[in-house]
This record gives sequence, structure tokens and C-alpha cells, in this order.
Amino acid sequence: MFDYTFHWRAAYKALPDMLAGAWVTFETAALSMVFGVIIALLLTLMRQGRNPVLRGFAATWISIARNTPSLFQIYILYFGLGSFGLHVSSWFALLAGITFNNAGYLAENFRGGLKAVPDTQLRAARSLGMSAAQAYRLIVVPQLLRIVFYPLTNQMVWAVLMTSLGVIVGLNNDLTGVTQDYNVKTFRTFEFFALAAVLYYLIAKAIVAVARILSWRLFRY
Repeated sequence: MFDYTFHWRAAYKALPDMLAGAWVTFETAALSMVFGVIIALLLTLMRQGRNPVLRGFAATWISIARNTPSLFQIYILYFGLGSFGLHVSSWFALLAGITFNNAGYLAENFRGGLKAVPDTQLRAARSLGMSAAQAYRLIVVPQLLRIVFYPLTNQMVWAVLMTSLGVIVGLNNDLTGVTQDYNVKTFRTFEFFALAAVLYYLIAKAIVAVARILSWRLFRY
């Protein structure tokens, strides 16, 4: 017999704190994407280079990031490093774990994007007198961004959702952490986590909507 009584008022009263947690969630995901993109570009250049050590390093990073659970990566950064006396905060472990994973996936996206740009584009730019750096910056990278823009958007949504793993290492000021704290205090699990799920959904939808607007402004020609 279903006799659960809903109490939404408690969840609504906690909404300001949950919105503050949602902002922490978004900030963490955005930072992980910024660092992830930078590292992914470096990994892509390493894989394109001729140095076997750098190529092996990049290939190992990507392989580990893509073939092990994000949960394990965060655990190792938080608990594993602590075993060696290197203690990091919950937030840093979460940020580093998501960044590590983002970089691995994005590096593969960038590699595929580079392959989609014809080699003739680079050769034509060099024949016009451009340096290699100019050719990549003005010719190759703009085309690469057009190709990988939507995968970047998907990865940003994924990063937002993965921030929920921070609760396993004691993070309590992001959306999931705030929700869990209120759940422990009130035992209104359904109400609080349903509201948190709605907030995650709205954040994800907002990211996709902004990405569509940006793509229309940047890539309509």
C-alpha cells in the first residue's frame, strides 16, 4: 500500500541553497572543460609529433581516461594520494578527476577533427607564405572547432552530471552535496533529489540551448 506523504515545502525552502550548489556545480564543470580542452590540445599535438616518449604519454593518458571509471579516478586522486601523504581537497579531487577524463575524451575528438580537415588546406596555406603556426591558427583550428563544437557541448553536459560524484569524497557545497545534507537532516529523499534532478536537467538544457545559439552565430556561413 502506497502511503508516502509528500512534503514539498521543505524542499522549496532549501531551494536557495540548492541554487547556490548548482552554481558551484556549473563552475566546477566549466573549469574542468577549460583545463580539459587545453590539456587535450597538448595531448593531440603530442600524438601528432615524432617523439615516442610524448606519443606514449599521450596514448597512455587517453587510454586510462577512456577505459576506467571516473569514480575510480576521483577515488585515486583523493584517497590514493592521501596514502602517500599528498592530501587534496574534495573539490580539487573532483575537478582533477573530471579534467583528467575530459582531456582523454576531448583529445580523441580533436584527433578525429584534425583528420577531417583535408591536408590540402594546410599545404595551400603554407604555399601562400604562412608559417605552420599561422596556418594552424587561421586555417586548421577554425575548421577543427566547427567539427568538434557539438562533441564539446556534449562533454560539457557530461561534466556537469559527473560533478555529482563529488559527494563520495565529502564535497558538500555542490548541488548533490547540498541535496544530500538536506536529505540526511529531513529524510525527505524523494522531494530533495527530485528537485535536484530538475535543476541538473535545466542546467543541461541551458548548456545545449546556449551552444545552439553560439553555433548559429559562429558557424552559419
